[in-house]
Amino acid sequence: MKIGLQIDSFSWPGGEVAIGPTFAEVVRTADEVGFDSIWVMDHFFQIRGVGRPEEPMLEGMTAMGFAAAITKRAVLGLMVGGIHYREPALWIKAVTTLDVLSGGRAWFGIGAGWNEEESRGLGFPFASLKERFEWLEDTLRFAREMWQGPRGSEVPFHGAHLQADRPLNSPQALSRPHPPIIIGGGGERKTLRLVAQYADACNIFGGPDNIRHKLAVLREHCDIVGRDYATIEKTNLSGFDIAATDGPGHLTPAQLVDRMGGWAEAGSQHAIFSLDGVHDLAKLELIGRDVIPHIRDLGSPSPIP
Repeated sequence: MKIGLQIDSFSWPGGEVAIGPTFAEVVRTADEVGFDSIWVMDHFFQIRGVGRPEEPMLEGMTAMGFAAAITKRAVLGLMVGGIHYREPALWIKAVTTLDVLSGGRAWFGIGAGWNEEESRGLGFPFASLKERFEWLEDTLRFAREMWQGPRGSEVPFHGAHLQADRPLNSPQALSRPHPPIIIGGGGERKTLRLVAQYADACNIFGGPDNIRHKLAVLREHCDIVGRDYATIEKTNLSGFDIAATDGPGHLTPAQLVDRMGGWAEAGSQHAIFSLDGVHDLAKLELIGRDVIPHIRDLGSPSPIP
């Protein structure tokens, strides 16, 4: 099983001046102790359930570019991008840039988006859910064109909303056949259908029962569109705290390994989580020492190296 770190809060000791150095130490440590992937959310206000809207939030693609210069092995991406925050060509150019500068370690994390409060607050267009899904499918199709061949297909593209005369992409992404595409969400009618049609990985919330159910739905969509279900990496997203000894409000390394075993039995191949107090590097080191060596043989192997 793979393990990934999602950084969902930048409310760290030292205030704004300390965000850059602290973020650098967090991603460097996660990379060094063995995390397979590092992610940030694609938000501009802090989201409910994590903190107040006024709390610090970094723009995701810039943050990942910064992380690329500090890390050496972990893959990097947004968990996951809101489709309406960037035009399709900007999405593909941004991910391509991250892929080139990181030596082929970018993932394209994308979804329909949901946070109307920050969109209205900052003036991002917030179309209906139906239209956002149409833009999402346009972007997924357009990505295939932009990531074709040595510099894109260069053939005019016509989608439900997007019209592009020349899908040129130079430099081309280093990842082949393209940076892996991960679609976030468990919507059974649209989201998981798009995973089956276009994505290399899915990302699902919830415990083992929900993971098992959503993956069964994904398998049905794969059967309908003729996709090999085994070619899709199954990931799940969660959050918790960790400490070396037993106590309220956190997991021990052994408890985390057990929890990851439950996710793996449900079908997850890549557990991604946010960690309370992630600026405390000892927590990442604890995971590297007492968790990662014990989870590699859990579950089925991922189709993505």
